[in-house]
Amino acid sequence: MSITEYDADRPPEKPRRRGGGGKRRRRRGLGEVGMGDGSREGAVVEDVEIERSEQYDSYYGRPVVKAPPWKAPIAVYLFLGGVAGGSALLAFGAQCTDRPLLRRNARLTALGTVGVGTMALIEDLGRPERFLNMMRTVKVTSPMSLGTWVVGGFASLSGVLGALEVDRLAGEKLPLGALRPLLRAAERPASLGQVALAPVLASYTGALLGNTVVPTWEAGRGHLPYLFASSASLAAGGAAMVTTPVAEAGPARLLAAAGVAGDVASMHLMKESMHPLEREPLETGTPGKLLTWAERLAIAGGIGTLLGGRSRVIAAASGAALLTASALTRFGVLNAGLESVKDPRRVIEPQKARLAARRAAGITDDSITTAG
Repeated sequence: MSITEYDADRPPEKPRRRGGGGKRRRRRGLGEVGMGDGSREGAVVEDVEIERSEQYDSYYGRPVVKAPPWKAPIAVYLFLGGVAGGSALLAFGAQCTDRPLLRRNARLTALGTVGVGTMALIEDLGRPERFLNMMRTVKVTSPMSLGTWVVGGFASLSGVLGALEVDRLAGEKLPLGALRPLLRAAERPASLGQVALAPVLASYTGALLGNTVVPTWEAGRGHLPYLFASSASLAAGGAAMVTTPVAEAGPARLLAAAGVAGDVASMHLMKESMHPLEREPLETGTPGKLLTWAERLAIAGGIGTLLGGRSRVIAAASGAALLTASALTRFGVLNAGLESVKDPRRVIEPQKARLAARRAAGITDDSITTAG
């Protein structure tokens, strides 16, 4: 007989008597089902263990919604993917406005962050071939499928542009041979392709989280893409402020300031749109602390950007604060979602409230639960 994870709930076997010569056979008790090999199944009802979370039952102590098995590498990927997307936008702007240092630094930042971010994603998947398996099909309605192709395409284009910048930095002494003219010819198409994919890379992870049934993420699905895009903007602007002289970092300061405004506004609007129980993980515990510090650092970095961005020291310090704020936002949102599934109230109460609101509005034909 095969053993499953549920066999741990089976009561211990009592020793069986052999023979019996005229003795009456014991009747099976409630829930005992005879098996072909003489064993029996456990009681169906009597041994069920129910743990209560206030008025809601949790079967065997398991949450109503199962959290995705995402850990710290996914948060790293969420952060670095945003930096890469924002840096690509900066690089394109720098190319159009003849800022070679900003263009070079932003392109190299995009290449480095998308490379490390992809490694973090593969680390979370466990095996590299799983990432390749995700690219076997294209499904535009799936944020995960679309995101896989966006990451692959963006990384490839960033590799072309990064190789060009490294070659220029080395005085065109890299042993590229016949590849150098091909890379130069591909620069403009690669730059256009990279900037087209950049906004999607910066924001699709927000749509990916919102597309789950995790209570806090699902409740914020209309705001998470904007929050992540804003967070990516302030992070990319901060990275450029750290790496680029202030004379060329003007676009980075503007992008960072806009990102701070969007980040703070998106987070507050998202919280206001949520049921109190869905919002609770964003404001309490470790995720709440992370997001509180993310907002503080974002505001501090934004003030430093606006008032002291022309000082190299203040610009670098403000850029570091913005990078840290973006990272804390991604870690905070990820952990808030994972925390939200632990309490059944956060799944059931918001659903009951929305159902009551639909009934009060006279909407009774959009769900079988509203009939009658």
